[in-house]
Amino acid sequence: MPINKIVASFDEAVADIEDGAVIMVGGFGTVVSIPTLLLEALDRKGVKNLTTVSNTTGFGADVWRMQGAPFPEDMDILVRNGRIKKAIVSAPVSALYVNNFEKLLRAGKVKIEMVPQGTLAERVRAARAGLGGVYVPVGVGTVMEKGKEKKTIGGREYLLELPIKADFALIHAHKGDRWGNLVYRGTSRTFNPTMAGAAKVTIAEVDEIVELGELDPEVIVTPGVYVDRVVARPKIAPAEEPSEEVETADAQAIESRRRFQAEIEDVIKAAKERGLRHE
Repeated sequence: MPINKIVASFDEAVADIEDGAVIMVGGFGTVVSIPTLLLEALDRKGVKNLTTVSNTTGFGADVWRMQGAPFPEDMDILVRNGRIKKAIVSAPVSALYVNNFEKLLRAGKVKIEMVPQGTLAERVRAARAGLGGVYVPVGVGTVMEKGKEKKTIGGREYLLELPIKADFALIHAHKGDRWGNLVYRGTSRTFNPTMAGAAKVTIAEVDEIVELGELDPEVIVTPGVYVDRVVARPKIAPAEEPSEEVETADAQAIESRRRFQAEIEDVIKAAKERGLRHE
């Protein structure tokens, strides 16, 4: 029988994820690199007591909706709906406001394991490679070294970091084929390909499914051997744009929008000064 890893729906893709599972969630920071529709399906399933492994705990759909994201949900959908028991994460809170994860953390309703970003990537990569762990210099001489083996190699001290293993990895790629071969776009090529194959089951949410052979073998980032399921996003995003007359109460969304607009203005100004932009 020909290999075909494509599943018909997002609900089908996450159907066997049960309460208490360990879930890796790909993406870097912005929602465009996150497997949004897989997260929505997981939330609809109503699972609870999850342990999640991710770079952030989410900023909330309002932030991304205000910036025009067609699929605005991020990790916050699991956080605010009480699906998470523990987060293994490198950037859990916002510098702008108290996000939903911080509220739950301060209330003692979730647990956290803080991991430096590079260390998080290497611990996930170690699981994917079947390694027993990796030695890293980050955290030596700090509270991060508590309970860890310390070793001097080449005159420098390192900590032994153990692999992070998971039951499922939810990732987002740009294009995929029925064998599970994947290519990425922009910052999606960060934790997504790192997590592919690091869990017992890897599920890829893709922008587009292409015919077998259409992806140039020289540019495939994740070979299909690391992927178990592929599910495609709809061509047109759900219509969830709020009315412009509705005033959002989300402090982070307001501040993020202000900073985003300020950055755009700064870029335009700098381009004009260099003579790169002509009105």
